[in-house]
Amino acid sequence: MRMDIAAQTDVGRRKRTNEDCFGVFREETPGLRLFENGALLCVADGLGGHTGGEIASKLAVSYLKDMLKEPPPAPREDTEEDEGPLPLIRDRIKAANDNLHRQNLELVKSGRPMGTTLLAALVTPKKVYVGNVGDSRCYHLRDGEIIARTVDHSWVDEQVKLGLMSRSEAESDNRRNLVTRSIGTQPDVEIDSYLWHIVPGDMLLLCSDGLVNMVKDTDLCAVFKRRGSAAEIAQRLINLANEHGGTDNITAIVAHISPSLPRLLSMRLAAILQKYGLKLLWGLITALIGLACFAGGYYLGLGAK
Repeated sequence: MRMDIAAQTDVGRRKRTNEDCFGVFREETPGLRLFENGALLCVADGLGGHTGGEIASKLAVSYLKDMLKEPPPAPREDTEEDEGPLPLIRDRIKAANDNLHRQNLELVKSGRPMGTTLLAALVTPKKVYVGNVGDSRCYHLRDGEIIARTVDHSWVDEQVKLGLMSRSEAESDNRRNLVTRSIGTQPDVEIDSYLWHIVPGDMLLLCSDGLVNMVKDTDLCAVFKRRGSAAEIAQRLINLANEHGGTDNITAIVAHISPSLPRLLSMRLAAILQKYGLKLLWGLITALIGLACFAGGYYLGLGAK
């Protein structure tokens, strides 16, 4: 399965530390058994104002990575639709919650306990399997349209669902970073899971709320419409969030599903030229000068004979 994947994280303009953590695990991951073709993508956003937010996010990603050592689930015939690895994703997120909550009981004697959001997407050649707790978000982009595939577990989102606040009010409310579900803060956690089909050319975006609170969906879509490699798009998103204030840590994972080989090669070449263009140019000039000097010396030597 061919995928162009890139991940970027940034501390933002207001925070001193980065409490976000991400994971991109592909076919070359040591000990992998869960899949042959695909990738496991995850974003964790440590809760600000709590003890060890950056520790909680790193531990959550680490616990989730352990699922890669599990064998692929056998297809089930006793359900109307086979959930594939969704039960395993839910189990691993629950295990992350259990472990973090136990550490909180043992180590955190005062202050708010360690906590984090946790978003996981297992991407296979035809389907995406997602588990989510918190307000990190997964988007699906196809044919210029953007769809938020996950539901935020946040206070303002609940107000919108109850009809007590409009979506535009929620986007500007200063309580939009308050989450109603998280990993580690309670002994039990409810996990949302999702499954949908993908086709070649689709793109995915997994991100922390530091991006979505700064950049509207329409602006996110506009960035993707400019095209470019996954790395270029991820960097543009980070830059845009910072330009809009960068009030929180910002993390973005961009995955392009089965891009055409010519386009993938052209994007990679463009990225190389953008990064090393001047060095390559000077190297080419130096090589041409060296070749010219060699040729001149060679012909002068022949003339002398």
